[in-house]
Amino acid sequence: MSESMYQALFNEMHPGFFDRPNIRVRNDDEAFDEMLLPLDAFDPAAFGLRVPEGVSFGFYTGPVEPLLDAVRRVDPGWPPIFTPERRVYCGFSQNRIASFCIVEDMGAHTLSGKRLRFGGPGCVGTVPEFRRLGIGLKMVCDVTAILRQEGYDISYIHYTGVAPWYAKLGYRTFLRWTRNGFLPE
Repeated sequence: MSESMYQALFNEMHPGFFDRPNIRVRNDDEAFDEMLLPLDAFDPAAFGLRVPEGVSFGFYTGPVEPLLDAVRRVDPGWPPIFTPERRVYCGFSQNRIASFCIVEDMGAHTLSGKRLRFGGPGCVGTVPEFRRLGIGLKMVCDVTAILRQEGYDISYIHYTGVAPWYAKLGYRTFLRWTRNGFLPE
């Protein structure tokens, strides 16, 4: 697929993105990635991810305040995004939220001439004391597998500064951008 086709996909999914105030205030030297992973061949068992004993994963069903406390510890600007209608998947360590992400339905979009269902993990975070234990990566792997089971065709990572981390699961960058627009391929 050409760069212009990827840009058209981005603009369809995120209309007016570069005019948003939170994007306009970014620094000129901050570059971010958009990433895709076709789900037809995704096999979570292929990664052999391990986490410490006592870590479990699942959709969050508890009271909102502990979730928002964990979210604030990762990014103080994110709590308003974690609204009650959002599906949130978490990693738990001894009944504490260790990691979290929103499981997003991004709608149907055309890619390579095919109409495909897009979903993805969004606002992915791991509470500081649980970082570098593999919990966040395993959580994203689980969410990617859930999206496949739910019939999504593509898992999409929007607006990330940690592309190499997602690449460990097979995600690949299709566009890079700064506040001023798309960067050349």
